[in-house]
Amino acid sequence: MTTRSVCVFCGARPGRNPRYGEDATAVGEMLAEYGWRLVYGAGDVGLMGATARAAQAAGGVTFGVIPVHLVDKEVGKRDLTQYVVTETMHERKKVMYMNSDAIVVLPGGAGSLDEFFEVLTWRQLGLHRKPIYLFNTEGYWQPLILLMEHVIAQGFADPTLRNYMQPVDTVQELTIALRAALS
Repeated sequence: MTTRSVCVFCGARPGRNPRYGEDATAVGEMLAEYGWRLVYGAGDVGLMGATARAAQAAGGVTFGVIPVHLVDKEVGKRDLTQYVVTETMHERKKVMYMNSDAIVVLPGGAGSLDEFFEVLTWRQLGLHRKPIYLFNTEGYWQPLILLMEHVIAQGFADPTLRNYMQPVDTVQELTIALRAALS
């Protein structure tokens, strides 16, 4: 049986709410518990680092992808199971996407939004059918969800856009969704 992989997009910063880090840690532990490989941005800072360290501590397999210009800034985590350095941000996203079966978006900033919108657009265009989960820690992604509703209401996207992303509020909810999607 092939190991299933979950791509986690998330912040290179911890954010202000301690729950973000707690949830990132819990996601890393859960991925390891179910034997799913963590695919992520290879940083050892912020929520990225928390997720990877938790997965590693729980015995999980980790696959990190980082562009050369961020190795120092995001403290490239070289002790991963697999560590890939790319030339560009676009190449990073492509390698992460190509090596995953599902996508989880934890809280993050512009980079996480860029990653989310790229895989969402690819899904909307029919280029993939991988599930995309917005991990909505304490309502973090609620403004984004409302924006997507606005885009639909204003006629810039079909209502089916809602089907391409699934908000989840807890690790338990994410686990149930991933188990269904990856079985």
